[in-house]
Amino acid sequence: MNILVLGAGKVGRNIAKNLARQTFDVCIVDVDIERLKSIQEDHDLAIVQGHASSPEVLKKAGANIETVVLAVTNDDEVNIVSCQLAKKLFNVSKTICRLSDYTYIENLDALGKDNIDVAISPELEVTQHIVDLINHPGAEQIESFAEGKVKLVSVKAKKDGKLVNRELKSIKSDLPDIDTFVPTIFRKDKPVVPDGNTVIKENDEVYFLSSEESIDKIVNELRDQGDTTSRIMIVGGGRIGLSLAMTLEKNYKVKVLEQDHTKCESIAKDLNKAIVLKGSGSDEELLRSENIENIDVFCALTNDDETNIMSAFLAKKLGAKKTLIILNNYSYINILPKSFVDLPLSPQRMTVSLVMQHLTSVDMPQEVLLKMNSGVEALEGVIHFNNDTKDLFGSKYVLLPLPENSVLGSIYRNGKNIIPSDDLTIERDDHLIVFINGKTDKSQIEKLFKES
Repeated sequence: MNILVLGAGKVGRNIAKNLARQTFDVCIVDVDIERLKSIQEDHDLAIVQGHASSPEVLKKAGANIETVVLAVTNDDEVNIVSCQLAKKLFNVSKTICRLSDYTYIENLDALGKDNIDVAISPELEVTQHIVDLINHPGAEQIESFAEGKVKLVSVKAKKDGKLVNRELKSIKSDLPDIDTFVPTIFRKDKPVVPDGNTVIKENDEVYFLSSEESIDKIVNELRDQGDTTSRIMIVGGGRIGLSLAMTLEKNYKVKVLEQDHTKCESIAKDLNKAIVLKGSGSDEELLRSENIENIDVFCALTNDDETNIMSAFLAKKLGAKKTLIILNNYSYINILPKSFVDLPLSPQRMTVSLVMQHLTSVDMPQEVLLKMNSGVEALEGVIHFNNDTKDLFGSKYVLLPLPENSVLGSIYRNGKNIIPSDDLTIERDDHLIVFINGKTDKSQIEKLFKES
């Protein structure tokens, strides 16, 4: 598959790098030749200097009927025009358009629905992740499957958690009315495929599947919870910060810190209850005056990683109960002291996941990288009648031909989440949530999801 990435900013660069590591032929376009050369030095991909919405540049980059265009510049209007030209002039097979302004997403038909096949918004994705984490204290990552009906949650096992130093199967005896499945555990940053006899250890990062209403009960099994949230401080009034404040102010006490005076005035007009303050997240005097020690969740959401890190360090030092930051440079995540940053989020991981699920020809509604560069991911696919599956229907799920390092985590059928059991039979149109815990033959899994 030929992939044309338009824009070599943080989003485009990270997407191109991840795709180049796989079996895709990747070309990336940007006006900055030095940025392009830097990417090409480390990865096997083609580069073209020029403006993303120029017909000549698109032609030079090889846009044709076999090309998938990823328009991910920092300019929504450039992305829209690029997709329109790619479809009309070169009849590309698919266009994926990054749109930061959610009003564009709400009015896609007006932009020409035949020109933009898929609209993605990393900003909205990040905002929703933060909302989920605030609504479920103790969870460290929450992913949605089956249109939100099934949740994948990670939680760090704490010393006082009920399940620590006990076998995993104890969760069923402790919570007999809750269906859950643990497909993977990260222990010392390495994935482990558990079974019922696996003993949970302190600081294990445990991933479990459940319905949303069961999340908090399961989290309580793995850590001494006691977390409640009522006061939130947001540093940065950009798209993510504003969207988060608008969502949270209905149920929480929210303060927003923004350095730009004009932006402060604009934000204040868009918010109803939240307090907007002009200032920096690294201003110790300001944080003290706003009673930082009473803040339950401190969110540093500026576009600058270093600003977010230092703001979180200071907030934690001054008594904030939990710190959450976004980091565009993923390499920072593994070196940050957990004593200062509780929840580092990676927009790049979320964006790569958003893109990957649209680069397959099979019926796979969701694909999530759990951690960048770990080889661990979760797929949701719909099992159809085809040459590879025709003899499977009616047989037991334990006979499902999954490749090495993959495991079936859940089946979503007729509006219900079903944990795999020995007597459960395979039915057409079941949604399967499959976990990959390392190098595997992914094509063998995708065969299950071919529509014909």
